Amino acid sequence: METMGNLVSFVRSAESGSFSAAARRLGLTPAAVSRNVAQLEANLGVRLFQRSTRRLTLTEAGERFLANVGSGLESVQAAIADVATHAGQPAGVLRLTAAPGFGCDFLLPLMPGFLQRYPDVTLEWTFENRQVDLIAEGFDAAIGGGLELAPTLVARDIAPAHLILVAAPAYLSAQDPVRRFEDLATLEHVAMRSVQTGRIRSWMLQGPDAQKRPLDLTPRLLVNDPQALRQCARLGLGVALLAVPDVLADLESGRLQRVLPDWSVDAGQISLYFSSQKLLPAKTRAFVDFLVGQAREQAWATRLNAR
Repeated sequence: METMGNLVSFVRSAESGSFSAAARRLGLTPAAVSRNVAQLEANLGVRLFQRSTRRLTLTEAGERFLANVGSGLESVQAAIADVATHAGQPAGVLRLTAAPGFGCDFLLPLMPGFLQRYPDVTLEWTFENRQVDLIAEGFDAAIGGGLELAPTLVARDIAPAHLILVAAPAYLSAQDPVRRFEDLATLEHVAMRSVQTGRIRSWMLQGPDAQKRPLDLTPRLLVNDPQALRQCARLGLGVALLAVPDVLADLESGRLQRVLPDWSVDAGQISLYFSSQKLLPAKTRAFVDFLVGQAREQAWATRLNAR
């Protein structure tokens, strides 16, 4: 395979009609340019120039080769120049994925600051309530929990993944007080089917003294989306088990309140997943550093902790 130096020396010599003029454009000696062209001719097995003491003239084979390689060489050089110019600078399309609730409430509000800091990056978000295959689906990073940590992936924890029981204050005020875990059976429940399995998951709740009890109740209403489940709780249809990020704003406003606040589900961590490759693209590295920093500044580890 020909080196870029040989090809560039040939094209510039053909354009200028001499090795000396080509050498001045390339910052080389005339001897070096002549050597590169000779090597190219030897490799191709054809003579590309008719040489004289005054000027270089393309042979018929040389004219055909110049026509075929000339425009392509310019494109390659432009591509190399672009990469060199942006080396280490965050640029390009950054494909990201997260759950809709967490994405809209916690991640999108951070994006004006990110885009202002990195104006050459274009963000493409995909919000879905499912586990993705980061590499196979072409995402640069994913935010969520429970992704299989393949050897090609790295996970940076950004917040605890805790689930809590919530209900509308008006609904709770019309019921008998719930003081013990067993009192949950007196309340109506709304729940969500798993998007992956279609089943109603039985969660294990942990109490104040580290005791564990399964939440195994028959729901009155089923949905397939966390935001729909939150709306059911807001409407006073019963008690719902939801992730803290999905209900934090409602808890802070008083629109929802916790039921048995000493009990919660520990579902692990909300993590930022990205490729473990050593030469991580600058756009991805910038996003990782930005998000980890924002999570720390906004105290997500404390605000989203159910305990």
